[in-house]
Amino acid sequence: MGLFQFEKKLEGLVEGTFAKVFKGGLQPVEIGRKLTREMDLKRQVAPNGVIVPNVYVIKLSPDDASRFSSFQAALIRDLVETARKHARQERYLFVGTVRIDMDVDEELTSSRFYIDSEVLANKDGLPGASLVGPDGTRYIIANAPLVIGRLPECDIVISDTKASRRHAEFHRAGNDVVILDLGSTNGTRVNGALITRQRLNDGDEITIGSISFYFQVL
Repeated sequence: MGLFQFEKKLEGLVEGTFAKVFKGGLQPVEIGRKLTREMDLKRQVAPNGVIVPNVYVIKLSPDDASRFSSFQAALIRDLVETARKHARQERYLFVGTVRIDMDVDEELTSSRFYIDSEVLANKDGLPGASLVGPDGTRYIIANAPLVIGRLPECDIVISDTKASRRHAEFHRAGNDVVILDLGSTNGTRVNGALITRQRLNDGDEITIGSISFYFQVL
């Protein structure tokens, strides 16, 4: 979700469910705009490209934090996607998983806010990689293999009758992520093609049964 899509989505919210919350005071779209400006201002040229912060803390006034509390999780999720999209458009690099938090600064008055940011590598030293589910849930792929299937003990449990009990596995291979079909009955597809083992690229669509996930490296 780029800044334009973020703004259009917020327009719908302003006219709908959260109309009273958005009336007057700090607007979430202002946070989105300042977030992308923060990325631009803090960019650093590195040997492999241009690096931008991947950890952001948005400091809000007590009043604004209270206003946003009922939909804070959804707002943070959309801001993360906005940051990822802006990075792709500008060809920026993250050295770790993108994380956004909101905190209260008691000294701030209503409508005033600021953003602290830093470049923070993942503890395992690997680039950030994740799967995004159909409902927007993000599953981080770290050092340990990530198994998806119908069994309750799977890391990602899906209730699709076309999926096998242990359907597929995602694991690291250096800086890359590889998907391995675990002998599933109906197969695993990447961008529509059946696979047994394949290295994933940013934006690949993984289909298991009738459910699709998207792979992201930012």
